[in-house]
Amino acid sequence: MNESHEFLQACRAAIGPAHVLTDAADTAAYLTDQRGRFTGRALAALRPGSTDEVAALVRLCAQYRVPIVPQGGNTGLVLGSVPDTVGNAVVLSLRRMDRIRAVDPLNNTITVEAGCILQNVQQAALAADRLFPLSLAAEGSCTIGGNLSTNAGGTGVLRYGNARELCLGLEVVTARGEVMSALRGLRKDNTGYDLRDLFIGAEGTLGVITAAVLKLFAQPRAQVTALAALATPSQALALLQLAQSRCGAALTGFELMSDMCLQLVHKHFPQHRLPFGQRHPQYVLLELSDSESEEHARAIFEDLIAGALEAQLIDDAVIASSLAQSKALWQLRESISMAQAHEGKNIKHDISVPISRIAEFIEITDLLVQQAASGCRMVTFGHLGDGNLHYNVSPPPGVDDGDFLARQHAINLVVYDSVDRFGGSISAEHGLGALKIDEITRYKSAVELDLMRAIKAALDPQRLMNPGKLIDLPAP
Repeated sequence: MNESHEFLQACRAAIGPAHVLTDAADTAAYLTDQRGRFTGRALAALRPGSTDEVAALVRLCAQYRVPIVPQGGNTGLVLGSVPDTVGNAVVLSLRRMDRIRAVDPLNNTITVEAGCILQNVQQAALAADRLFPLSLAAEGSCTIGGNLSTNAGGTGVLRYGNARELCLGLEVVTARGEVMSALRGLRKDNTGYDLRDLFIGAEGTLGVITAAVLKLFAQPRAQVTALAALATPSQALALLQLAQSRCGAALTGFELMSDMCLQLVHKHFPQHRLPFGQRHPQYVLLELSDSESEEHARAIFEDLIAGALEAQLIDDAVIASSLAQSKALWQLRESISMAQAHEGKNIKHDISVPISRIAEFIEITDLLVQQAASGCRMVTFGHLGDGNLHYNVSPPPGVDDGDFLARQHAINLVVYDSVDRFGGSISAEHGLGALKIDEITRYKSAVELDLMRAIKAALDPQRLMNPGKLIDLPAP
């Protein structure tokens, strides 16, 4: 009996044969990334059903020196949740661990397992008359474990922060197969190093998140949505400043979308129509969450829009008059990525720059990208309120996808060098995964990289946790 067979037999004994998948037809969905650009290989896909089972599997992997690729909903965009092509790793899927363990409305917390679908957590909070504000396009399939492992952002960061800010406590299986149980729903706990923060955003390279205590908030009495049409990103920034001064913390969404974005949406999803009679260079989607009433929220919005029109910051605007209209406006924003996918292959950049410099960044970087790839189409949209842009590049009409993607490295270099000059980050909310593991060494300081490698070596001495992701480290 060879070691691989012996290892898999031990896994079957630990979690049951039905949850150790080795047939190609059964493992295929676990090996290919969400965009369908890469397919890896693995010994098996393992599907534990409890924290104890995760710990048992990790101990077996340590014993047999088998690399582990933790996986949630596999909706990531940087190859962080799929194995490489060597074929000596296992995919550790947390999808069976999907229980809501507890809801505490008085403490405003919810305790959930890592495999919980984000949308299910939102609904569990709603059933308790609470709000879990993390919201992103993949919320119907992404999982809390993946959200925390990548420190996901989404549309509510402006008001509520990233996944890191929404997490109070974690349960983690370490690389040694030990369980760190720190599911404390405390806002204040000043008792040493914040171990929780080590694992959030670590992309499964230090341990496996198995459960979390998350913050809940009071349900707003009203949410009102508006879409504003304007000429430039600079005007969008001025509108953001005006909106924050008049709405304060009630402003929970502020999304910038270029005309190219919405033209792609209209082309591929013609049922989603713009509420304006003519095209405009830029659009901003605003959301106001009010604790008083819809009438109060609408009055604030009407005052804001009137002020923006008077100051000539916007050319036109519409305030949703019903829930259906509000959803229709959000569908414009949420359909951009899918529309771009229908249009063909594209080069994505999930970047952030200081909010005050976004307009200048777009203007300068657009010119640089056109010099590198003349005629390409800029599909720029994102969370202007927190400085995060999805700065995507589509090929010129008629250009072969393969020919365009052959220039990806050159285009990435132009964009990321510009991001660096503006004091930004080459990954705002998607993480580094395997896709950006080499590029990050160009932009992180040597001190930062050394500290990251030291943490990785200390917590994962055998280098088995999601190898080849986030930070490069030689085998021990």
